[in-house]
Formats: sequence, C-alpha cells, structure tokens
Amino acid sequence: MPQTGTIYEKLRTRPADAARLVLLLDPDKISPERAARLAFLLEKNGGAALLLGSSMLLQETLGLFISALKKACSLPVLIFPGSGLQLHAAADGLMLLSLVSGRNADLLIGKHVEAAPWLHKSGLEILSTAYILVDGGRLTSVQYMSQTLPVPAAKNDLAVATALASEMLGLKQVYLEAGSGALNPVPPTMIRAVKEYIQVPLWVGGGIRTPQQCAAAVQAGADLVVIGNVMEEEEDAHLEAMCRASVKNNA
Repeated sequence: MPQTGTIYEKLRTRPADAARLVLLLDPDKISPERAARLAFLLEKNGGAALLLGSSMLLQETLGLFISALKKACSLPVLIFPGSGLQLHAAADGLMLLSLVSGRNADLLIGKHVEAAPWLHKSGLEILSTAYILVDGGRLTSVQYMSQTLPVPAAKNDLAVATALASEMLGLKQVYLEAGSGALNPVPPTMIRAVKEYIQVPLWVGGGIRTPQQCAAAVQAGADLVVIGNVMEEEEDAHLEAMCRASVKNNA
C-alpha cells in the first residue's frame, strides 16, 4: 500500500550542510538527454530530488524520462502531476497535490479519488502535499489550468492560515508555489511567516532564478527549494551555483 515513508523521511531530515535544491523537469520543454545531464549534475552537487511533470504533457514520454533519469543518478524521481493522466509506476514516488489555496473541488479531492485505486496498487511512495499558489506577478499556467486565484503576495496571514489548516487536516508537507515562469518568487516574509507556524516540511518554488533568490528562500525557512524553467536556458554552472546557495549553512 502506498504511504509516506523513506523518501519523505530523507527529505524531511536533510542535514544543515546538505543542498536543499529540487529540480523540476518538464518533458514538454526539455529533451531526455538534457534532463539526464541535469540530474547527474544535481546529484554530483548534493541536490535533494527530482520532480517530473507538466501542465500539459503533450508528449507521451513520461516513462522514457523516468528511465533516463534513473540511469543518470540515484536521486528519488517524484511525479509532480499536472493531471491524473501523468502517472507512472516506474517512478519512486508521487507528490499528491491538494490545491488548498483554491476552491476547485476536483483539485482538492476529486481527482485524487479517481486516482486512488491505481495509486493503491502502484507501489509509489505518496507524499501528500498542501499546494498553495501565491501571486507571482503574472498569470501562470497552473492558475490558468486550475481556474483558481492565488494567495496575494502581501497576505501572509492567508498563507499561514491555509498552511495551518492543511497541517491540521493531516497533509504531510506544504508547497508555496509562485508558478512556472512567475515574475516574482514567493516573498521571504511569507516563507518566514508560514515556517513559524507549521511543523511539516516547507517547499518553495516558482520564479527562483538566481542563487541569491535561492539563498533567500532557504534563509527564510524553506526546507526544499524547487527550480525548473531557469535550467532550460542556463548553463550547467548555474545549477552548481544554485546547489551551493541552497545549503542552509551558506544561506
């Protein structure tokens, strides 16, 4: 039966001198060869994990990508599903996202009910995640596809209350997400406010393009920092710099 287990515990208990960087790879925007190269570099530089998913997943290549990533490194490969169609048993686990910042019932529980029988048999480790969209300064794919409003970037109290309610409901981690291609990352003030109130791991992603932004998120309290779009454009050395910046002792 799928459950929160080994991967969750390893991510939750990463030491202060370990990189807290997670790489989100979109099969619609990157080749398997490039994805494998980045996965190798992420592990070489002490990164934490790989996420694999897309808003659309126009190419039927999820299995191919998982195989390429597993050949390139030993980091956990977690599916970050943009829809219920993005499931594959060859991955190590799945981020079971409940879009708690919105009021779309399908994305709060409906799609989860549809996927539950398959997930139960899959053997994937399930990481139940409170997914909180934060306004990153422009309309993002996740906002458009989910048809939900993000938490305003200046409303720390709303983010805190949403994260607290999620933890009380039993979700195992909180993900503050400014969205792919966001103009602005989640503000450090919001990260700090949420971290002060919750006990579960805090993930932060969206709009983080520079080592300085990465370090600011970690310093504010992010347990894991997710980057994606930036590595579709930058050179390998940028990933190395982002890994260094995500080490808590360096932030």
